[in-house]
Amino acid sequence: MGIMVLINMKYFTSLLLVYGLVVGIANADGGNNPVQINELMSSYKLGAGDQIRIIVFREPDLSFETELTDAGTIIFPFLGEISAAGQTVGGLKDKITQGLDGRYIIEPKVSISVVKYRQFYVNGEVERPGAFPYLPGLTVQKAIAMAGGFTDRAEKSRVEIIHEKDVSHKPVKETLDATVQPGDVVVVDESFF
Repeated sequence: MGIMVLINMKYFTSLLLVYGLVVGIANADGGNNPVQINELMSSYKLGAGDQIRIIVFREPDLSFETELTDAGTIIFPFLGEISAAGQTVGGLKDKITQGLDGRYIIEPKVSISVVKYRQFYVNGEVERPGAFPYLPGLTVQKAIAMAGGFTDRAEKSRVEIIHEKDVSHKPVKETLDATVQPGDVVVVDESFF
């Protein structure tokens, strides 16, 4: 019985530690503006190259992982090709649920999550320019750190982003705290002095 109490205490301590980390991260700015992870994820727009997991409860043949095609579509059993690019995870979930409901499954329970985000890119005056895996909450400063940091010739106050969603593809001057999205290109200019 003593061993069970010890194991339960370790489990309880682990849960407290995880809870403390989550609360700490959510209130990292002093509690003035808690991070709402669901809000961040609900606004994420899917695009070509994102890998998603679709689970239809109690329907293993309809549960799988897939990558959005270059056209931003997925193939789903019974429903065929579905356009997913530009939709949120919740929007795609609703589309699949509505497509299955009644005709194929009574009250389907669908869950969708992003398994792997499409890449973002860093070029210019960084140590290791190239493509990098996107992580939620990514800023310009974090993206540059992933690319090995600034070179000696970098103009640290002149960083631009070419946003994937901007059809004009014009570079926009940004601060180091600016948000980077999948598909974006971060450009660090060279200093003239």
